Amino acid sequence: MHEPAKEPNDLEKFFVERTNLGDIDGLVALYEPNAIVAYGNSEVAIGLNQIREYFVRFLANHPQLDPSIQAAAVCSGDLALTSSCLSNGDITAEVARRQPDGTWLWVVDQFTL
Repeated sequence: MHEPAKEPNDLEKFFVERTNLGDIDGLVALYEPNAIVAYGNSEVAIGLNQIREYFVRFLANHPQLDPSIQAAAVCSGDLALTSSCLSNGDITAEVARRQPDGTWLWVVDQFTL
């Protein structure tokens, strides 16, 4: 069982940790069932099966990520905009949603790696 995100910015922290561990299940657990991940040249993964397939390819090179500098999450009700500056200067942007149990999952992710 993976630790759930109690705050929207927990998601990015867990993303870095789970990527560095090569934890595909842990990465997929950060997303809602019908989430969308945009990556590469206008490519999109929709739903957990496609997101898993993407992360299998992504983790094949055993990437190691540095912790990012996170901006404060911008919250409106049960939605939050999360954003981070990566060590290479790229900026991430994600939309998270509070779940019925109070935890957070990403709904939309613009993947920049």
